[in-house]
Formats: sequence, structure tokens, C-alpha cells
Amino acid sequence: MRVYRILSVIISFVFSYSLFAQGNGITVDYNNPKKYVIGGVRVDGNHYFGAEKILQLTGLQKGMEITVPSEEISSIVNRLWLQRYFEDAAVVIDSIAPSLDTAFFCIRIKERPRVSRWTFTGVRSGEEKELRERINPKRGGEFSDYVAKTSSDIIKRYFKEKGFLLCDVDVQTEKDSIVRSAIRVNFAVNKGEKVKIQKITFEGNEHVKESKLVRSMKKTKDKRLMNFFNSKKFNEKEYENDKRGLISAFNEAGYRDARIVKDTMYYVEPNRLAIDFKIDEGKRYYFRNITWTGNSVYSSDDLNRVLMINKGDVYDVVTMDQRLTGGGKQNEYDVSKLYRDNGYLFFSIQPVELNIEGDSVDVEMRIVEGKPAKLNNIIINGNTLTNERVVRRQVFTRPGYLFSQTDFERSIREIASLGQFDQEAIADPAKGYSILPNQLDNTVDIVYNVTEKPSSQLELSGGWGGNTFVATVGVSFNNFSTRRFFDKTAWRPVPLGDAQNLAVRFQTNGTYYTSLSASFMEPWLFGKKPTSLSISAYYTRQTNSYLAFNILNNDEFMEVYGFAAGIGKRLKWPDNYFVLYNQLSWQTYKLQNWQYNFLFETGLSHNLSYTLSLSRNSTDQQIYPRMGSDFSMSVQLTPPYSLLRKKDRGVLDENGNPTRVDSWRDIDYDRQTSQDRYRWIEYHKWSFKGAI
Repeated sequence: MRVYRILSVIISFVFSYSLFAQGNGITVDYNNPKKYVIGGVRVDGNHYFGAEKILQLTGLQKGMEITVPSEEISSIVNRLWLQRYFEDAAVVIDSIAPSLDTAFFCIRIKERPRVSRWTFTGVRSGEEKELRERINPKRGGEFSDYVAKTSSDIIKRYFKEKGFLLCDVDVQTEKDSIVRSAIRVNFAVNKGEKVKIQKITFEGNEHVKESKLVRSMKKTKDKRLMNFFNSKKFNEKEYENDKRGLISAFNEAGYRDARIVKDTMYYVEPNRLAIDFKIDEGKRYYFRNITWTGNSVYSSDDLNRVLMINKGDVYDVVTMDQRLTGGGKQNEYDVSKLYRDNGYLFFSIQPVELNIEGDSVDVEMRIVEGKPAKLNNIIINGNTLTNERVVRRQVFTRPGYLFSQTDFERSIREIASLGQFDQEAIADPAKGYSILPNQLDNTVDIVYNVTEKPSSQLELSGGWGGNTFVATVGVSFNNFSTRRFFDKTAWRPVPLGDAQNLAVRFQTNGTYYTSLSASFMEPWLFGKKPTSLSISAYYTRQTNSYLAFNILNNDEFMEVYGFAAGIGKRLKWPDNYFVLYNQLSWQTYKLQNWQYNFLFETGLSHNLSYTLSLSRNSTDQQIYPRMGSDFSMSVQLTPPYSLLRKKDRGVLDENGNPTRVDSWRDIDYDRQTSQDRYRWIEYHKWSFKGAI
């Protein structure tokens, strides 16, 4: 920077010397500087900048004294030149008064051209949009070699990240025929072919398998079979991260001194790259003595049980770090989480190699426990539609409680499981939440930043097929609020904000098929405990109607009436991920000349059942879970009607068939007709499913 300023002064001095020596035929004797009184100053050559603004930059005023030539004049020129708005700048003597002690000056400038339009060629519309966001070209902005170079570098860097290592940018300018003193700038981009990695070779890895080294590099992949589903493009930024990952693979195997001696990249084809790694493994090390200092809350034996490293184990610093601090992964138990779950938010641990003897390493775990931190303010931002109490009842962090890392992570999960907010945003540490500790009073504030997303749905569809019209109308409000039902201002179009679900759906295609269903679900019954209530009812009618000779026949039909009510309760044991759900449902099937799916054609059949379900869901997200598990087992059964019936022969008619008798105890169950036998459906159904 200092050299740059010196060069600026030299250049400005040369400019001032040139223009003073030749300005208006007035000769300046540089060997005999002379002091003048400024009689006036004018500006010449400006189009975009006002004369007053330029005079303010120079500091020249009528009546002040100035020596010509002098460092002061050079400083003024340098100040104008450093603005980067001008291609050339100079201060010259316009004229000298007869008294010879008063001079009139002129500030001559040449402004840089302004850009009236920025364009891109050789790129797609989406790429152009991203490039404009990075370069931020402004219409009317000045153009210079500096702007051209920095913009070109940004474009090249952008396409290098996409694998176009041979990208070239030609900055083209042309004079604007409409706008005065303006130019048009076009970035002609030649992306070239995308450069992919053909082959990666390793030399010196005698004890670590090559396949493990390949897996350790997450973004730098070659065209071997095990990388079939991975991108092969070369990314310079990710390449540096992958080299560190490569060394970590050796460190994990106990080679703490491993290093990359040389990595060579070269083109095997115009758009194919090869990378050769030469590695020095060093020797393998093992843990010897592990000691703990600074721990008063937990004993060394307790901490060793969490660390799970014994004397003689391979000196794996990667696994050691994960078991000490978790490595930034949630839902994994480690020493740091052991402390943080008990309020020790200010806890820190530093492993120090005390002694290295031969292939053995002594490690001392230095702990600073600090004091337990209590939760102070729990702040929720961004819930523009959902009521704050709905979000607060989901969180496990409460003001006045000790900080718990597990409770905090569970709160993030429960907020995401509501379905009212962007799940990815709440799980993002940069956007979704903030932990604000205050070590002076041992408190911590937690901020949950939620992002509302549309959750209600409206379904409208219609079509023609099979000589009939099909129409569907449905609406689902997934954030309904019965509490605000009588609030006139809340009907926009319906009251929302309490995370209740109300759904109604109707589908028909005339006389052949009609379906109507409605459901309601309250996730927190009475708003105090995580006990859910769900109610649903539906009606379906299907006929055997068809169009034949323009006559509509619908004398064969099946009707289904149904109702269900269920209560689900979150349990505390074995842990609070378990939910016990009870449901009572009733269905009635009414048949008339229906010859499909049933054992009888005309009559009624009832299905009264009870369902008991026990589930445990610890996944982090509902839609795309990345960790956790989901298990459930259930049993659905009906009353044992067959055990309640008396096995009597009953009364037979003249043909030997049992007569229809309404009393269960006066008939022979084995000799009943199908219509009477299945009037009450009897069954039990067991199911189990799980996902990890």
C-alpha cells in the first residue's frame, strides 16, 4: 500500500509538471518557486461531477496563497487522481494578473467513461443472474481497468467453482450512440469444457487402504467405480479441504506425523485432469497414559467411560476429538455434551500431548469447567402467523432452568416437527437459532428464528374420462385455530395460528362414485399437555352405473359410513419420544345387489374396532430425516362376537336352512348365512414397522 501511494505521488507530479509547463504558454520556473494569490479557479472537462464538488476535493479557494510549483500542487492532483473517477487530472495556471502576484487557475480533468449498459454473452440466464449478484454492476457507474479486471476475476472464479477451469473472459466496450460520454460493456464468456478428474493416484500409503483415502476426500473424486454417483468436477476451494481430510484419514489410523510431500495436477486430455499424491505416512503411534485435570464434577473414571479409549489403542486423534467435543454433530454423546447437559455451557477441554516416547503418546485432558449457566431469555422470532404459545410449548428450554444441550437440540426438533416452519432454516446454525452466553452473570439467552411457510392447501380438480366427468374439491387448514373462532378479525379466510388441522374433501363423478370426508386434529388438548385429539368422519357411495342406450342404471350400490376418534399421549417412560395412541372406530357397509369384494350381495355389515399403538420417533425432520429412528407397533381388534354366541342348532325351515333370528344366542353360528355371519366383522390385526 505504501509503494502504491509513492507511485501515485510520482505520477501526479509528472502530470502537474507536464501541464504546468505547457498550460496556456505560461512558463513555470521549477528552480525558482513563486507564491501567488489565487484570483479564481475554474473547472474544465467535467460532465458528471459538479464544479463545486471538484473544488471541494482540491481545497483551492479564491484569496488563499499557494506556491507554484510545490508539493501542495502535487498533493491536490494526487487527491483527484485517487478518486478513480478520472483518467487524468491537473492544476494549471490559466492567467497571471498584471501585478504578477495574482494568478488564475484551471483544474483540467478527464472523466472516466460511464457505463450505460452491462451485458453478458456465453452464459445461461440463471448464471447471468448469479454473476450480476456477485459483481453488482451499476448502470451509470464508472469503468476502468480495475473494474474490468476484478469483474473478470469474479466471473472466472464463479465458473471454476462449477468445474470450468479453462474459462476465459473478454471485456468488450463500445461507445454508446445515445448516451453522451457513455459506453456499453459486454463480458464475453467462453466457459470452455468442464474439467473433470480422470484419475487420482496415491504413493506412499503402505498401511492405509486406498479406498479409505478416496472416501476421505468428499468433493474431489475420480472416475473409479466406487465414485459412480459422485461429481467428478474439480473445485479448487474444496480441494484444499479434501487434502486436510486426506491427512485426517492417516491421523485416524494413528499416523500423527503423516503429511503430503507433493501433489501434482496435470492434464491427461484437454478437459481431463489427473492428480498424483506423494505421501509420507511416518510411524504409527498408540495411546499410553490418559490423565484428566481440572475436573471436579465428574471423576476421571466417569470421563474415561465416555471417552472409551484405553491404553494401547491406536492414537486416533480424529475419534478422540469427536468423543471430547462431538465434532459439531448433534445427538452424539461426548464429554462436552455430558457437561453441557448439566448447565456447564462455559465448559472447555484441551487435549495436550505431554510426552511422546517411541511410538507411545501420553495425553493430558485439561478441563475448564466454569460455572453452570441458567437460561435467561427464550426469544422466538419470525412467527408472523403461528401464535407464540404454540412454539413455546414445543421447546424444552425454560427460563430459570439450567442449560441443557440435549433439551436445546430437542427443542429444535420439536419446532421443526410442527410443520408450520421451514425445517431446513430452523436447523441451520447461521439462521435458525442463536446461543448468547453471558459469562459475567452465568446466564444464557436462546433465540429461535423461525421462518413461516404456507401449510394450508386448496384442492380443485376436474376432468373427463370414461364417458363421465370427475371433480374434486378439498381444503386443508394445517394451522387452524378454534380459540379464535368468534374473533371476526381472525377470519382471513379462516382463523389460523394454533397448529390445529381441519380438512374437508368432496369427490364425485355423478352417480357412479361419491366421497365426502372431514377431519379435525388438536395436537395439544386444552393447550396444557402434549395430548392429541383426532376426530374424523366419512361417507362413500359407489354404484354400478353405466351409460347404455342413454339409460342410466344405478340399482347396484355400496355405501360406507365411518367415524373415528383417537387420543394420543406423549409418555415420560422409557423416554419422552414414546407416544401411546388409542383409537375407536366404527364403519357400516350397506350393500344392495353388490357382487364385488364381499361374501354377500345385499345387507349391512358393521366394523367396530379398537386400535392401540405405541410409537417412538426420534428423527430430526419429518420429510427428509438425516438422523434418528422411527418405530411403531400396533394392534387393532374387534369384540369377540363368536365367543358371545351360543352354539345351538336353532330353527330350520322346510328346506333345512337356518331361519334368520336376530338373537345371537338362538342361532347356530356355523350354519348362518354369510349376510348374518358377517353382520358384525370380527378380526385382530398386529403390525410392526421401523426405520433407522
